[in-house]
Amino acid sequence: MTISDGFPGQRMQVLPGPRVREALRLPGVSHLVVTDSGYFPEARHHGRERRSPIDEVVVIVCTAGRGWCETAAGRFDVAAGEAVILPPGRPHAYGADPHEPWSIWWLHLTGRELAEFLVAAGVTIEQPVRAVSDRSRVTALASEVLAWMERDTTTASITAASGAAWHLLALLVARPSAGDDRSDSIDEAAQYLRTHVGERVEVAELASAANLSPSHFAALFRQRLGMPVLRYQTQLRMARARELLDQTSLSIAQISERVGYADSFYFARQFRATHGTPPTAYRAQRKG
Repeated sequence: MTISDGFPGQRMQVLPGPRVREALRLPGVSHLVVTDSGYFPEARHHGRERRSPIDEVVVIVCTAGRGWCETAAGRFDVAAGEAVILPPGRPHAYGADPHEPWSIWWLHLTGRELAEFLVAAGVTIEQPVRAVSDRSRVTALASEVLAWMERDTTTASITAASGAAWHLLALLVARPSAGDDRSDSIDEAAQYLRTHVGERVEVAELASAANLSPSHFAALFRQRLGMPVLRYQTQLRMARARELLDQTSLSIAQISERVGYADSFYFARQFRATHGTPPTAYRAQRKG
């Protein structure tokens, strides 16, 4: 037998339906409204099955123990350090492991742009479980959402809860689905580029390190980062160039060399193509 709530030490808040409908008309909040949130510690026998779909997105962050979720695509294990995101309008079920019951923070979300955002972020019933890269930050945001909902149902509190929930969701969707080794390899390649901005790095080298063909690697990189490898590298170099222009007195030629361009004239053309202004004019602009 499973139970939906009633666990020792639990916290839970539900926004009244009329207030949800009002919030969905508020500027700056209508894109995402938190309708329910809670914390269930060591939720033994916890479980829910929804054969009739609900309109809310269900987010579950597992901080300890184990659990599972189920969609039309199958059953998925959930471990500590992983999160479940269940899209709206689809039947689902979830519950705690009988031997190692999970401790979870959870939220129900609705909003005018939420479904489209999840589709763009690749959140599907086929891959509902995602790795949590920054557990402490995600947990803190979930706690912040609940604290605002516990405070009251004023517009200020609803807005604050919405902002924290949007940040939490963004952190979750920024990570690949749990167990996605190819996405991990792409993330490692992107990190390598970020830490070797001034070096010449070929796509073939990155692909070899990821044990992928260059064409397959390039396709996965574009899918994961939203842009081709060389464009990503150029953006990193331009970001570093901006820092050097703003914070040092190095010459354009010196900056060009530090960000990986042997030809300072080519660097200047790339900088202008990115920023709409040459590096000398950018440096002269007043900032701050």
